Amino acid sequence: MRTGEPLPSVGDVLAALATGLWHWDTAAQLVTVDAEAARLLGLPAEPTTLTEVQTRARLHPEDWNEITGVIPLAVDEGTLAEVRIRIMDEQGNVLRVVRSRSKPSFDPERRAYELIGTLQEVTEPTPGTRAARSAVTGDWRRSREAFLLDAGRALAEAQSTAEVLRVAGGLSMPGFSPDGLVVFGVEGDRLTITGEHGHQPGDMNPFSDMPLTTHYPAAEVVRTGRAVYLSSPAEYKERYPATWPLAQPFGRRSWAFLPLTVAGRTMGAWMAGFAYPVAFTPDERAVLATVARMLAQALSRAEATESERELTEGLQRSMLPSLLPEIPGIQVAARYIPTGGGLQVGGDWYDMIPLPSGRFALALGDVQGHDVRAAGLMGQLRIALRAYASEGHRPDAVLSRAARFLHGITHDDQMTDIRFATCVYVEADPATGMLEIARAGHPDPAIRMADGTVMMRPTAGGVPLGVDPDADYPTTRFALQPGETLMLCTDGLIETGGHDLDSGWHRLRAILEAHPGDDDGVDLESLADALVQGVHGPSSHHTTGPLADRREDDIALVLLGRPLDGAIRPAIRRTLLSVAQDEPDRIAEARRHLRELLHDWASPEQIDSAVLLVSEMVTNVLVHTDTDALLLAEVTGETGARGLRVEVTDAGDDLPHRRRPGELASSGRGLMLIELLADAWGVNPRGEGKSIWFELYEPGAASGGASGGAAGGLSGGDPGDAAGGDSGGSAGGDSGVAAGGDSGGSAGGDSGVAAGGDSGGSAGADSGVAAGGDSGDAAVGGAVDGRAPEGGASERRSPEGGASAGPSAEGDASAGPSAEGDASAGPSAEGGASAGRSAEGGALAGDAPGGGELAGGALEGEAAEAAELDADESEGAA
Repeated sequence: MRTGEPLPSVGDVLAALATGLWHWDTAAQLVTVDAEAARLLGLPAEPTTLTEVQTRARLHPEDWNEITGVIPLAVDEGTLAEVRIRIMDEQGNVLRVVRSRSKPSFDPERRAYELIGTLQEVTEPTPGTRAARSAVTGDWRRSREAFLLDAGRALAEAQSTAEVLRVAGGLSMPGFSPDGLVVFGVEGDRLTITGEHGHQPGDMNPFSDMPLTTHYPAAEVVRTGRAVYLSSPAEYKERYPATWPLAQPFGRRSWAFLPLTVAGRTMGAWMAGFAYPVAFTPDERAVLATVARMLAQALSRAEATESERELTEGLQRSMLPSLLPEIPGIQVAARYIPTGGGLQVGGDWYDMIPLPSGRFALALGDVQGHDVRAAGLMGQLRIALRAYASEGHRPDAVLSRAARFLHGITHDDQMTDIRFATCVYVEADPATGMLEIARAGHPDPAIRMADGTVMMRPTAGGVPLGVDPDADYPTTRFALQPGETLMLCTDGLIETGGHDLDSGWHRLRAILEAHPGDDDGVDLESLADALVQGVHGPSSHHTTGPLADRREDDIALVLLGRPLDGAIRPAIRRTLLSVAQDEPDRIAEARRHLRELLHDWASPEQIDSAVLLVSEMVTNVLVHTDTDALLLAEVTGETGARGLRVEVTDAGDDLPHRRRPGELASSGRGLMLIELLADAWGVNPRGEGKSIWFELYEPGAASGGASGGAAGGLSGGDPGDAAGGDSGGSAGGDSGVAAGGDSGGSAGGDSGVAAGGDSGGSAGADSGVAAGGDSGDAAVGGAVDGRAPEGGASERRSPEGGASAGPSAEGDASAGPSAEGDASAGPSAEGGASAGRSAEGGALAGDAPGGGELAGGALEGEAAEAAELDADESEGAA
């Protein structure tokens, strides 16, 4: 070109350099190419416009994805986008390889990329030439080192053989990518196929179960431990003519067979097949060899993991039982979740054992540790428990024998590996729902009542098995009512997710209460799933307990339920608990039991009051008598207007009485607390012993007036028996307690307590003495239900007396049982005034709206002047 002549056009320059020009607009989804670019794409050599779909059909799928990934990155970094593209024909063969260089830009308004670049053919080196031994131009985005790091990380994270093969098949090697992979293994003297990728089912059948002596590249690699590279079909046919007919149908152009070596042992071979010629330069061979070593390590780990998992699952299947066939009247569901690490096996177990008596037993326990030793001890202990139970022993005897057995097999002369186990053993009667439970250091069971209330059920127990060979295990006996569900679990269910025993129990309780029920009770299978998912799911790793480390443990869970089967859902929420003289620690259990019973009570202050009163009442029994205490608590009514009645019974004959403690006294204020905090209270003498009770009404429930029937129902009487109710008797003047009703009795003047009935007895002014019944005899004290406003309390028993704190044969006003009496604190045949149930309903000897000092008198004769009544006044009153 002479000086001064115009420069040639850009198009002429590009055409002279065999370089095409292309333009891509992602908003319009159109690609415009000039004549040279069209030729490189395998189209007629003329300018044309293609859609994205038409353009994509001319490119290798992996390279199209490469382009779409390069463009955003180049825009962000402000660099050129360079990528290597394989051009394909209609049959899927590679026509040529081109290199694209472009400068992409992004339009924020159109939210689209626009790209203008060049296409230039790249000549593949001929195998065996000097050019073939030069370094291969790699992917512009990452070097071989980056690729190997990514491949190593992906293979290391694969957990199974299938995952390893999937990762290997998805590796996009820099500059060359195989279209088919096969992993060969070795069994004896034969070559097997462990896995493959990129083939149709059945394609690899001719290569499976091939003898290692076969003249085949993979067999030679396994025999010698050296890689085999085949750059062309001609080389394959020349070196392995016997097996070339098997490989020819795949239409590949190059092959690489590499040994899979672990710890110096060749465990198999890896084949990578290519649909285009590959020179296998030193760089390419280095990449393939490195991938083969990582693949061998990953396959070795996956094989060990799968063998370990198979061993674990077999061990679990052999040790964990299946539940018994369906039992009429009983539903059972169970779950076992091993810990997340190690052998996936631990020391937790459950079992369901048929008994010779026709009953069945449930055993659930946890051997210390999460290793093979714990699993072995668990299997031995489970078999021993089943053997002892099948002999017909009671729950306490079963655990005592199991404790001696475990102690014997874990305590040797060296004391090298001492283990213990917690266990809970339940013997159940399907016909009645009666349960007998013995515990060995295990968490208490929980009860889900028919109305959805969930309570921890305190049961007697002993030390864990294996600690003391002579340990005793007392039993607890109670009935599982229709609609109720018993939950037994190991501490793993409670503490998993970083919880301690307290916060974990609150989490389980919320799941149990929130689970829906139907007319037949609760679906135990869905409830078991909900408990496991709520504890073992992702949420448990974000809601941790305040005092415990985050650790995982095995989980064993058993649910035992009694369906309603058409029975009416109980309207009363009730709990019963005994506290023996030698079990003062169970007072705390009584307090906790009552709090759980009142978990949805409207007033927290009333809950605190009820807990305080229960503690006071039970403690008084243990301190002031030599008998045991029996606590009965009942909640009745609709939510928001419910009533609570708590009754503590003992076998002592001494009635409680008010005292006047000094300012510094540490006791003597029990009855004062009850009077201040309870809405109603009283003392019921019995034939043997007594009971003291109190009642609380929810803030939405009225106490007195028209609502008096609620208190009567709680006290055991018929509706309307409460003092002050519409159906009750009347109190006149300053009287404290009056009994009326159908008997029509009344109290007048300043009298303390009057009982009226069919006999028409009445009380006169100021006497404090009640006359009633056919005999007309008067008793000193006039105490009905153990309470007198001014008079004393009589503890003597009167065979014919009218008013007596003890049993009366014919008396009408009596604090004890009466054969014909109308006013009685005990059961009454015709019911005038009674603190118990009355056939015709009278008035409770409880609080009276117009009453004076309800408990002002001494329950045990504290006021001497009240006991020494004037005889004339007594006769006048009579």
